[in-house]
Amino acid sequence: MSGQRDAADRFETADVAVLGVAHALHDTYTAFLSPLIPELMRRLVLNRAEGGLLTVFLQAPSLLQPLIGHAGDRRDLRWLVALAPGLTAAAMCFLPLAPGFPAAAALLVAAGLSAAAIHALAPPIAGRLSGTALGRGMGFWMVGGELGRALGPVIVVSALGLLGASGTPWLMAGGAATSLVLLGQVRRWPRPEPAGDGGAGFLEGVTALRPLIVPLAGLIATRSFLMAASTTFLPLFLREQGASLWLSGAALSILEAAGVAGALAGGTLSDRFGRRRVLAGSLVGGAALLTAMVLVSGTVRLLLLPLLGLVTLSLSPVLMAVVQEADPARRSLANGLYMALGFTVRSVVVVAVGATADRIGMVPTFLTCAAIGLLGVPFVFRLPRPAETPDPSQAARR
Repeated sequence: MSGQRDAADRFETADVAVLGVAHALHDTYTAFLSPLIPELMRRLVLNRAEGGLLTVFLQAPSLLQPLIGHAGDRRDLRWLVALAPGLTAAAMCFLPLAPGFPAAAALLVAAGLSAAAIHALAPPIAGRLSGTALGRGMGFWMVGGELGRALGPVIVVSALGLLGASGTPWLMAGGAATSLVLLGQVRRWPRPEPAGDGGAGFLEGVTALRPLIVPLAGLIATRSFLMAASTTFLPLFLREQGASLWLSGAALSILEAAGVAGALAGGTLSDRFGRRRVLAGSLVGGAALLTAMVLVSGTVRLLLLPLLGLVTLSLSPVLMAVVQEADPARRSLANGLYMALGFTVRSVVVVAVGATADRIGMVPTFLTCAAIGLLGVPFVFRLPRPAETPDPSQAARR
């Protein structure tokens, strides 16, 4: 029996790594959109509002992730995870050839639905394959996403320069190959098990997760202010502080690159020292580093950027681990709620931070964001502890 338990608790490195690489390749394609918007605006004769609306078509389907997750807890949707990279790649690679705005919108909605499916369903699969090292597994998953978002813009801009818009469909070969590999891996992934609640509906599942959702929403909201300042508005802040266009863009790349290491380190550290300690440390450290970056200048500010990225971006895999541990039988629903909450709250916070900066300036706004980030610490200690009942999928493998 102990040998079976050890096998169930083992970190399946190869399988988790394959999912992390698939995440990287998938998100490489969704990252095509931002650099494609100027080209689409030119070709389709769109105004700025219509150009911005393209992003909404891609991201809005993420609001369906709780429903997708709920279905994934009760049905075998592993095949959908396997198909997602190929489907997303096809939609995004044909986007430059869209004959009009409605066609571009339809392609982006299709890519958004595919992206919503993989982000709702794949992290719980990676979690089940991670055994007792759930934080480490979520670190692998997050590293994949960070790498994909970093590579996507470079790849699509290079392809447009070398092949033109008519050549971008060739890029979908990477997504198709990824889906073929994943289809060969599907049988190695654990199946979802019934939640043991008699097939409770979606609303009943959400109600059962209320002890998680309330503090999670507060934590996401407060952390979003830190992230808005550290990422979205960082180039603008540096430009207003006198940095060159090149330096302000490079600074964001430095921060994001450090975040790749932070994502893996944060999850692994939380396995060893506890989720709450790492979450609280990330919030306090991120607020302190953001404040310091605002108050200093020159070389010292640049030296703080990788530390800021390392600390602030280490929080995501830890939160994903907390979400899955709160109710292992509803992993996908909980993960879908987390993803949808994150999208909704971040969208509101970014607008609020921008409006505040217009009124009081960037420096006071950044300092305010740092202070609000600290308000997330009490929410950390209201998060539910790991459920005592064993994950049925793990029990089935013992």
